[in-house]
Amino acid sequence: MRRIFLAALFLCTVSCAFAQADTIIRKANPAAVPRVGGNDHFLMQFGLTQWAGKPDSINTRGASRSFNMYFMFNFPFRTNPQWSVAIGPGLATDHIFFDNTYVGIKDETTTLQFRDVTDTSHFKKYKLATAYLEAPVELRFTLNPEKTRSVKIAVGAKVGTLLSAWVKGKNLVDRNGNSISEYISKEKSKRFFNTNRLSVMGRIGYGNFSGFVSYAINPLLKEGVGPTLRPLTIGITLSGL
Repeated sequence: MRRIFLAALFLCTVSCAFAQADTIIRKANPAAVPRVGGNDHFLMQFGLTQWAGKPDSINTRGASRSFNMYFMFNFPFRTNPQWSVAIGPGLATDHIFFDNTYVGIKDETTTLQFRDVTDTSHFKKYKLATAYLEAPVELRFTLNPEKTRSVKIAVGAKVGTLLSAWVKGKNLVDRNGNSISEYISKEKSKRFFNTNRLSVMGRIGYGNFSGFVSYAINPLLKEGVGPTLRPLTIGITLSGL
């Protein structure tokens, strides 16, 4: 988590520097770059995630979720300010929750094991999480580019590199659900995971709020180490600045 925090801090610093430079340019020549609905430099996304291609033998549970944060630099088309292209760095995390399951990301096995532990001691709460450094690219359309409160549509893609993958278990119980020990276990390993991720995405909304969907084109796991799983996320985006 320390590496992820430092990466986020670095991205914030870079974003602020570019934003200040962009402000100076606009003040010096306000007609040079048309204003497009506040430009939506900062995006925060909250979504529900599932694995497309997940076999029935993997017992996920509850509302698996994602949280994404991006700093985007918007470049309006000079010929038509309703259209623009945006690009920028960001962080994306997925948290997949399981029911009575052990995920052996640190096991010395040739394949990633998703083992049913219903009949033995197991963690009451258990999840697999991943964190990516991502760079999305969006083609944006704003119905009324002079106003922040306007209909907005965006489509694009994002490429990411895996920063970390870990499993986290909380509160050990026996097969009958009786508490054995209240503690937290965490294991980290990227051995079974593809280190790069390419996703397609789309957004549509009004003002600072929009719905979004993203889908990973390449599988979560390396070829031959497990099922072909592709994260699919649907959620809301809060944008501004």
